[in-house]
Amino acid sequence: MNLKEAKALNPPGEPPDDSVSESVGEESRRLTREQLCTIVATASINFSSMICYSILGPFFPSEAEKKGASNTIVGLIFGCFALFNFLASLILGNYLSQIGAKFMFVAGMFVSGCVTILFGMLDKVPSGPMFISFCFLVRAMDAISFAAAITASFSILANAFPTNIATVLGSLEIFTGLGLVLGPPLGGFLYQSFGYEVPFITLGCIVLALVLVNVCILPKYDSAPRKESFRKLILLPKVIILCLTIFSLSACLGFLDPTMSLFILKKFKLSAGYVGLVFLGLALSYSLSSPLLGLLSDKLPYIRKWLLIFGGLMTAVCFFMLGPAPVLHIESQLWMFVLVLVLVGFSLGMSAIPVFPEILQCAYENGFEEGLSLLGLVSGLFNAMWSLGAFVGPILGGFLNEELGFEWAAAIQGGWPLFSGLATGIFYIIEATRKSSSLQNPPGDNEERTRLMGNET
Repeated sequence: MNLKEAKALNPPGEPPDDSVSESVGEESRRLTREQLCTIVATASINFSSMICYSILGPFFPSEAEKKGASNTIVGLIFGCFALFNFLASLILGNYLSQIGAKFMFVAGMFVSGCVTILFGMLDKVPSGPMFISFCFLVRAMDAISFAAAITASFSILANAFPTNIATVLGSLEIFTGLGLVLGPPLGGFLYQSFGYEVPFITLGCIVLALVLVNVCILPKYDSAPRKESFRKLILLPKVIILCLTIFSLSACLGFLDPTMSLFILKKFKLSAGYVGLVFLGLALSYSLSSPLLGLLSDKLPYIRKWLLIFGGLMTAVCFFMLGPAPVLHIESQLWMFVLVLVLVGFSLGMSAIPVFPEILQCAYENGFEEGLSLLGLVSGLFNAMWSLGAFVGPILGGFLNEELGFEWAAAIQGGWPLFSGLATGIFYIIEATRKSSSLQNPPGDNEERTRLMGNET
C-alpha cells in the first residue's frame, strides 16, 4: 500500500483509521521486491560511475602532462565532463517522462561503459593537440551518458521511496563512497602493474556486465506527460539558495580532481598507489556518515537547515586548513592532510544529503504536482547544478594552482561553501521571521481591523 491508497481509504475530513495507519507503517518498514531491485540497480550506477570517475585521480594528470597538456588543460578536461553533464541534465530532466526512466537509465549506463573502454585507448593517440582533442571528445560522451543514468536514477528512487528519500539516498551514498574509495587505489595499482589501458578496459567491461543485470531487474515505472515548468522551479528563492549549495560543494570536490594528486606527489613524495590511499580519507568519511545524515533528514526534517548551514561553514574551514593557507604559517604534514580530508567528507555529507528532499518539499509547497515529471525536473536540476560546480571547480582550481600554488588555491576555493553557508543562514532567518510575523498578524485579523475602522469613519 502506498500513500495515495492510504489517502483514498481516509478521505479529507474523516478521522484516520488506525488499521490503515498500521498497514502503511508495516509496508514502509518492509521493502517490496520492486524496491529491492531499485536499490540494487541504483547502487550499481552509484558504484560504477564513481569508480570510473575517481580512477583518473592518481595517474591521469601526470600522464596528461607527459602528453603535452598543462595543468590548466587538465583542469579543462575534467571540467569538460561537468559542462556537458550540466547541459545534458537540464535537457534530459525535462524529457524524462517522455523518454522513460528505465530506458534512460540503461542506455546511459551502456554508453558510459563503452566510453570508459575508449578512454583507455587514448595513450595510442599522438601527443599534443590530437591527444587533448580526443580527451575532450571522449569525456563529453561520457558526461552525457552519465547525466542520463544519474538523472533517471534519482527520479526512480524518489518515485519508489516517496516518504524516506533522504534515508535511501544517504544509504546509497555508501556505494558512491565505495566507488570513490576503490577507484584511486585500484586505478593506481592497475596503472603501475599493467599500464594505462588496463584500468579503463577492466572497469568498462564491469559496467557493461552491470547493464545486462539492470535490464533484467530494474522495474519499469509509469510516467505521465510533463505539466510542470522548469523555469518556475528554478526561480523559487529557496531553490536558488539550494542550487548555490549544490554548486559550492561540487566546485570544492571538482577542485581536488586535477590538483590534489599533484600536490601529494610533490609535497609528500608518495607513489601513485599511495596517492590513491590518501583519497580514502574523504571517501570513507562521506560514505559512512551519509546514511546517518539521511536518516536524520527524514526523521527530523527541521534539522535539515542546520545541516546545510553548518555543513557549508565547516567545509569552508576545512579547505582553508587543507594546504594549510600560508597566512597560518603551519607546515603541511601528511597526517594533518588526511585528517582534514576526513572532515571534508563529513561536512560535504552534511550539506549534500538534505538538499534533494528540501527541493522536493519546496516544490510541493509551491503547488507542483507529485509525479515522475516533477522528479525528473528536480533530479535534472540537482545533477545540472552539481555538474556546473564540477565544471567551474577544476578550471578555476587548475588556474589558481598553477598561479598561486595548492595552499592558496584551496583556501580561495573554500570561499564557495562559505558564501553558500552564510546565504543559507540568512535565507532561513528571513523565512522564520516572515512566518513568525504572519502568525502574530493573521490575514483574517487584518481584514476585520480594516472593516471596523471603515465603519467608525
